[in-house]
Amino acid sequence: MKLTKEELKETVEDLESYRGRHTELITVYIPKGYDVNSVQKQLEAEKSTAKNIKSTSTRRNVTDALDKLVRHLKDFKKTPENGLALFSGNISRVEGQTDLRLWSIEPTIPVKSRLYRCDKEFVLEPLRQMLEVEEVFGLLVMDRKEATIGLLEGKRIEVLQKMTSGIPSKVRAGGQCLSPDMLIETKKGTKKIKEVKVGEEIKAFDLNKNKITFTKVKNKWLIVKDKYREIIVRELPWSIVASDDHTFFKKENGKVVEVLAKDLKRKDDLVSTNDSNELFVMDITEVKEVNKKLEMVDIETELRNFFVNWTLVHNSSQ
Repeated sequence: MKLTKEELKETVEDLESYRGRHTELITVYIPKGYDVNSVQKQLEAEKSTAKNIKSTSTRRNVTDALDKLVRHLKDFKKTPENGLALFSGNISRVEGQTDLRLWSIEPTIPVKSRLYRCDKEFVLEPLRQMLEVEEVFGLLVMDRKEATIGLLEGKRIEVLQKMTSGIPSKVRAGGQCLSPDMLIETKKGTKKIKEVKVGEEIKAFDLNKNKITFTKVKNKWLIVKDKYREIIVRELPWSIVASDDHTFFKKENGKVVEVLAKDLKRKDDLVSTNDSNELFVMDITEVKEVNKKLEMVDIETELRNFFVNWTLVHNSSQ
């Protein structure tokens, strides 16, 4: 029978009061949607196992309880909407007497667990958890390519649906890296990128206002890369060392476009700045691929770009 919350509470209190003399009280939980015929077959198989119990009275009590459960389940063509919780056994407090009882409960909250147990007491924890549920919360968990929707009922989490995106992820936080010795201009002077701290302001380009300015560093990562690119430009005495996936800005056919380090080539014009805070382009003379491990630095800024070695680059993707 389908119980209200108050009726379920009274039933649980009643079941808590019973103790078997031996392991002869049977608990069965059938979750919603589970095949009731499979449960009948399992209980029939348990009857064969019960024949090995040495104690005559215990063997009889277990077998009789199983018989009662099997006969009861034959009345069901399918599992009820919220599943079933079944309890059966000899609850007589007088030794030698029989008081074989069966409780069949369809809770207001769906049964989630599948359980068979023969013990000295009934297993009631799943029902107690149902009584504790006052509110149900919806959960949405998302990462770069997947999302999961679920429910939180008391201490129990139910996953309702998992979804994946067929669109390639653009989230690469901590993935686009530079050599730790690359130079960055801050409000307090020029520093190596490895010395820059979160919250510090560094030189960048405001795309909306079309001017060079300063932007705050939001995050900073240290990552080891197995290979990197060494980009040599005509106007600088130092090369630019970046991971293959770091994004640069170059001028092409009169327009500024974004390009990955691995796609840069000789004679490409990189967008850069000078000491007068003016934009100009620097010509690439050579790009070398280096297959060697190197601990590199990645940062994220509020304007999503910054200048390194006076060259404009994209920060880590949001």
